[in-house]
Amino acid sequence: MLHVPEMSRRARGIELWALLRTFGRSGVDAMIDRMCQRARLFARLLPQHGFLILNDVVVVVCDTPELKEATLSLIQKNGHCWCSGSNWHGQSVVRVSVCSWATTAEDVEMSGRAFARAYDSAKEQQH
Repeated sequence: MLHVPEMSRRARGIELWALLRTFGRSGVDAMIDRMCQRARLFARLLPQHGFLILNDVVVVVCDTPELKEATLSLIQKNGHCWCSGSNWHGQSVVRVSVCSWATTAEDVEMSGRAFARAYDSAKEQQH
């Protein structure tokens, strides 16, 4: 069960096994902790640029759903980071997920600036 792909769809068990075998429990724990720290950094940076954080980490809203859509489109086009739109408790939101071991604090700060530029640009386009 622990070493065969039948226990997971699309052989995802092999990826997890290889990760644990390579880094061990403490290495995987440290990697997850770093990704959570990066997500919390996003949650601290974005409100400084006019975004509202709706949950513990990064479900983000703008003033209006239209502004959110325009901002999200610009974020996705600029290529600094990727995030997606979603609905959370009936509200149109931007969902940010830090899911790469390679994401640094500098990457998050650069992405925060990209969010700010997209938000400001989207607001200007609406006026």
